[in-house]
Amino acid sequence: MQPNLSMVLEQVGKDKGIDKKVLVQTLEQAIMTAAKKVFGLERELEAQFNEETGQVDLFQVCIVTETAGIKGRDIAKVDADRQGLRAEVGDELLFQIFYTDGDADKASEQERKYGDILDLHDTIKRFGRIAAQTAKQVIIQRIREAERENTFNEYRDRKGELINGTVRRFERGNIIVELGKTEAILPAREQVPRENYRIGDRIMAYVVDIEKNARGPQIVLSRASKGLLEKLFEQEVSEIYEKIVRIESSAREPGSRSKIAVSSRDRDVDPVGACVGIKGSRVQAVVQELRGEKIDIVPYSEDPARFVCNAIAPAEVSRVVIDAENHTMELIVPDDKLSLAIGKKGQNVRLASQLTGWRIDIHAESRVREMEQVERQVLAGLDGSSEEMSSTLFRLGWRSVSDLAEARIDDLRNVPGVGGEAGAIRLKDAALQFVNEERRKRGEPPLQPSERPARSELAASGPARHEPAQSRGSSRGGSSNPLPGIDPDIVSRLMDAGYTTLESMEEEDEERLAQAADLTLDEARDVKRRVTRLLTRGNR
Repeated sequence: MQPNLSMVLEQVGKDKGIDKKVLVQTLEQAIMTAAKKVFGLERELEAQFNEETGQVDLFQVCIVTETAGIKGRDIAKVDADRQGLRAEVGDELLFQIFYTDGDADKASEQERKYGDILDLHDTIKRFGRIAAQTAKQVIIQRIREAERENTFNEYRDRKGELINGTVRRFERGNIIVELGKTEAILPAREQVPRENYRIGDRIMAYVVDIEKNARGPQIVLSRASKGLLEKLFEQEVSEIYEKIVRIESSAREPGSRSKIAVSSRDRDVDPVGACVGIKGSRVQAVVQELRGEKIDIVPYSEDPARFVCNAIAPAEVSRVVIDAENHTMELIVPDDKLSLAIGKKGQNVRLASQLTGWRIDIHAESRVREMEQVERQVLAGLDGSSEEMSSTLFRLGWRSVSDLAEARIDDLRNVPGVGGEAGAIRLKDAALQFVNEERRKRGEPPLQPSERPARSELAASGPARHEPAQSRGSSRGGSSNPLPGIDPDIVSRLMDAGYTTLESMEEEDEERLAQAADLTLDEARDVKRRVTRLLTRGNR
């Protein structure tokens, strides 16, 4: 062993950031374990670090007994008296085991005097070499563990941050990045296909995870994560860093195109303009770091329809139909804007859907008109219906045979021209018969009257959607519900407040409408949207 191990431990502790006490305790435990293996598990041994000598002192504990017991552990009272040891039966005697080269004389004297009692003999010399090697291995191992622990502690709080490094080598498709004293891994799955690197290249990446395993902490980086996009904007746009502008959501197809939605807490700060920067300087800095990836910056809106329209830009949207139950929006766009709205291989609508969290269906106006005309003809051809009846049903919200088959008799019997309850039953039965015939052609089981039928092609992709039939309740006194899909209680309150026509509801201000009918502002806005939609359909 080293002449002064204390100085070695102190220097190692300073260099590697390890508490000397931790090293001392580890070393004592290691010497104790090695001694047990050499001298035997039955011996009672103790190891203590000596600050003065800088060595680990090893002691053997022996118990004084009446007669000789286990050799090397028990000492007979007679033998203890013969050696001049003042001890009584049951006392514990502590003998130091001298195993270093510097204590060779003391070891020889101890062996000559207490050799028979301690039963050590040549084992001490063998243990001296083992102890030296053990001490070396323990210190090296503890240094490695401490370095791993320090690395983990240094980077565990940096998850979700940007980090700079240098490409060091390649391993089975993964890129090993040097981060100063440690290394990180950029897995193949987190790389952008169009990006290529060579050894020595600088790389900026996003820390997605810190994994702790037997080989030490592994820092996992990403160049494909949308977190990289958001952090780059935070780095370039001071308003985002200062929380004035907020990134509400983002969507990304690495290496190709990204969308980011931003909002502002300050009315005087334009969130989109802040992210673009003077002459596009800020967004261009992000684009350059992402190797030319296209970025769309869209303003966030709490109104889902407006937000989706912003997200689908640069395409223009003519109409928006919301199906809140299925969390789906249908966008009707001009024919010449259809390809622009969908994007190359559906990329634009796919990113918009990821950005907003809504499923988006896009259809051209001409296609919608064709499908509407087909459905009008089908409705007009039902038993008990006509072209005029078809227009009325369309205006009131039943825009397909499937919608009519799921309608409630109480709602249908008050439609002008239906002919009361008998006419409503006949009309619904005709619609149900038509739907079942179509299902039979497709090999599907027939639909029972109590079941909710699947929506037709028009209902799934046309310009309008309706709420489930059970949500259409009849309003006061069994009169026709002027707002299909609205809670009958809300309709009742509107009528009690004097709003008996769609026009009167459409002309009223949202706040006054809410106050007069005892509605929340959100309920009033929903009513206004539905009224506007119904009036628009009726005027077509």
